[in-house]
Amino acid sequence: MGQGELFKHSAHPPVSADPESSEAPKSRPVPTSHRPAPLAARMRPRSLDEYCGQQHILGPGQLLRRAIEADRVQSVIFFGPPGTGKTTLAQIIANQTRSRFERLSGVESNVADMRRVLASASNRLVNTGQPTILFIDEIHRFNKAQQDVLLPDVEAGVVRLIGATTHNPFFFVNAPLVSRSQIFELRPIPEDDLLSLLERAIRDPERGLGHQRIEAAPEALRHLGRVSDGDARKALNSLEIAALTTPPDHDGIIHVTLAIAEQCIQKKAIVYDGDGDAHYDTISAFIKSVRGSDVDAALYWLAKMIHAGEDPRFITRRLMILAAEDIGLADPLAIVVTVAAHQASEFVGWPEARIPVAEATIYLATANKSNSSITAIDAALEDVRNGRTLPVPEHLRDAHYQGAKRLGHGVGYEYAHAHPGHFIAQDHLGAARRYYEPTDLGFEKKIKDRLEQWRGQLDSVRPPSSLPDAGPSA
Repeated sequence: MGQGELFKHSAHPPVSADPESSEAPKSRPVPTSHRPAPLAARMRPRSLDEYCGQQHILGPGQLLRRAIEADRVQSVIFFGPPGTGKTTLAQIIANQTRSRFERLSGVESNVADMRRVLASASNRLVNTGQPTILFIDEIHRFNKAQQDVLLPDVEAGVVRLIGATTHNPFFFVNAPLVSRSQIFELRPIPEDDLLSLLERAIRDPERGLGHQRIEAAPEALRHLGRVSDGDARKALNSLEIAALTTPPDHDGIIHVTLAIAEQCIQKKAIVYDGDGDAHYDTISAFIKSVRGSDVDAALYWLAKMIHAGEDPRFITRRLMILAAEDIGLADPLAIVVTVAAHQASEFVGWPEARIPVAEATIYLATANKSNSSITAIDAALEDVRNGRTLPVPEHLRDAHYQGAKRLGHGVGYEYAHAHPGHFIAQDHLGAARRYYEPTDLGFEKKIKDRLEQWRGQLDSVRPPSSLPDAGPSA
């Protein structure tokens, strides 16, 4: 079979609507048992062997798999993108460990619901010895009081808690609950696993679409697996839409082509939450790529943020910080270009703002790098915080008021512009201290050359002692 041919998944031969009829056979009507639940729910794995993905925690010898098989699962929290199997995995654990499965929702359930389930679990454990797995979907939506209600029963082993969330529990779930739970991150399902799942759904006559005669083009299934972005629910829902909305041909066969698959899954949904991990992880990868001078990686992360509808001001603010922190005086135009991109994006907005923001990204990623500015100011701040406050030398004090000279203010000050080269060696600090150390890169090399000449003269008039030790303010 060639690359462009179809995968033929037909569980049954063509069936005629009327055995006596000479008309072309039609597709078999959908049995009632296949109508109530969507395909994604019907194809939900029932065992670890049917489960797709997550080999980093469920592969042979991995911690979670060992705990499930040995019935040693205590309290766990699963977090990861939608459609990666958090709820399914909780149900499988309950089935495999012969536990009672109780489910609550972080959106809909209240304290009364929790107390009712916990009381039933306690009675069940005392009377029958059967453990209860309490699954809480979107556990991050419970407030502190609701989460605190769980603590005594979780700690006493009345219930085995399984929480599920799309947010990082270390930020969105109470620390006491996190400390009593093992945390497992569920990752997007690999494309090959999604492809196998789609093929199995087409073949399965009991839970899948095997009661229909479907021929799916391999490129159509690959497209569904790729564009669903690791979300099994999205892939299966799109396949079901394709099967339900595509009329069969005269032989009763439903042909799912690439064009149909593209229509059914539509625009790729980027996993990107404006206040969650994806938001901060993506901007982190973006900034680190620019800092690391990897312009292509930076443009990819920028494109992801643009596609997800990120606020352009959030991006340009971070770029302005980077221009000063990581490029600085190695290329003083970096901050200028970035501020201009920020102002331009304010005027035009998306999608046109992608152009000046991309221009600034490329400029910063390919610029000479220096972090000397942040290193210098942080070193000076450290001295201010921890050292004794230095008094302003008298010759530098304000002399623009009557009587200042009687106090000695401004006496002996040398006006730099009145000297050759607009420089005169005089003490401006009252202590020998260096904070700024220029690099040899870009424009900063010129600064370094000038500074070496000036510092040589300044050191000759500056007191030799360093800053005084920390003590009372002078």
